[in-house]
Amino acid sequence: MPDAAAISGQPSSEQQDIAALAKGGRTNFFGFLLRLGGTAPFLFIAGRFYGVEALGRYASALVIVELITQWCSLGQRRGLAQRLAEDPRDDAHSVADALTLSLALSLVAAMLLYLIPAPMFPSGHFNAWDRLLPVAIVAGSLTDVSLAALAYRYNVGATVRSRSVVEPWTQTLAAIAFLFVLPDGGLALSYILSKLAALAVALWPLVRTYGLPRQWQPNPLRLSRLALLSAPLAGADLVEWGTRKLDIALLGFFTSPTAVGIYYAAQQVATLPQKLKTSFEPILGPVITRNLKERNYAAIAQQVCQVGFWITAAQAGIALALGIPGKGVMGLVGPHFVAGTGALALLLTAEVVAAPAVVSEAALIYMARMRNLWISLGAIATQGLLTVALMLLARRAHADPLQQAEAAAFALAVALALSSFLKSRLLSHILGQRITNLRWPLIWAAAPAAAVGFAAKLLPEWAELALGIPAILGVYGFVIWRRGFGPEDRMLFRKQSV
Repeated sequence: MPDAAAISGQPSSEQQDIAALAKGGRTNFFGFLLRLGGTAPFLFIAGRFYGVEALGRYASALVIVELITQWCSLGQRRGLAQRLAEDPRDDAHSVADALTLSLALSLVAAMLLYLIPAPMFPSGHFNAWDRLLPVAIVAGSLTDVSLAALAYRYNVGATVRSRSVVEPWTQTLAAIAFLFVLPDGGLALSYILSKLAALAVALWPLVRTYGLPRQWQPNPLRLSRLALLSAPLAGADLVEWGTRKLDIALLGFFTSPTAVGIYYAAQQVATLPQKLKTSFEPILGPVITRNLKERNYAAIAQQVCQVGFWITAAQAGIALALGIPGKGVMGLVGPHFVAGTGALALLLTAEVVAAPAVVSEAALIYMARMRNLWISLGAIATQGLLTVALMLLARRAHADPLQQAEAAAFALAVALALSSFLKSRLLSHILGQRITNLRWPLIWAAAPAAAVGFAAKLLPEWAELALGIPAILGVYGFVIWRRGFGPEDRMLFRKQSV
């Protein structure tokens, strides 16, 4: 945006912002690969050794646990950057307020859920170890706030260490250990340990970065105001998260634990690319808030479009690489999970179409919180109604539970596409700038990559996975690099100081 740069009188400022975003993107892409390496073995162990029904019950319980964790974070994963930018007090005091608020909410919520575990286990089947899952609410909400505070100081490495290395690998190794000593509680206890380990890894750099909050005291009135100001953003976070979990909750009511377990495995594979989207949020927030203070709307539009294209390009390639050999990918979890291949393809598509909504929302939460929230509410309502309607139709047609699961995945894709369209249009209207992350090179890269993928399906399954997936990514990456990436796009792969 050269005109905007000229008007601002700081031609290097926008380049520095893009460089900061690129640096965060590189770090988090590395984190995505590490997370993939830790999550895939856990799915294999859970599916092969704990069983599909146990995995289904575990997945249903996590819907409630993670929903309450999101609520206890109270939108501070994204809202903390604005408060740190505007609060005249010492930064350590603002962080202490945020942590105290989340701690108080999560302790109350965890205690209530422990005493009344029925929402986690609607079937009524659980044991004493499963009942301890609410402990993870406290650790998860505090970790979210801690990592948001570190991201404000451009420390995205802490997020990678906590969320992409320690958390998934702790869960995987703990699940293996509990197979031999406590198999009945292995899934629940490994999840709790992973959250506690992630919190420990997040708190250490937080204290080193901000220090202890000296001469700070908790003030109920101040914390109440903070909760009230955070409510719209918390609502948007809950709705955005809910769109990824509503399908599992409804499947738990309409189908069997086996169908839920298979769908959950497909969702875990499909939402791995989602970490690419969410990993840009902490670094995008401080950049946007600074440009908002300067009223540099052209720069915000440029940053949203730039990050949106990076995310869409990466997710499209990953969707092709995991979706075309989908039977083999799901078969790695276990032979029963191959039936979830159709749901996997739809869920991967849903993640690609969701990218515009996520990057647009990164700016809307500061510029139009309530309108953004209403769009999110409309999208999740559409998803819920469409999911129920399609599953009822599938039942009437005597479809099996996994076909009902595919109906839920289709409803999710429709809802996310609607949300992306409306949020991009709203942000474009507010900024007075065109907002899009779609470029023709995405099609030029996808076509040959898809051809390579379908050719790989002619190979034996082991070769389709071992050779086909790298070949799809290689062809796609080569074309998108040569035909789709300009100088600013290539900053994502160029190491430089910011």
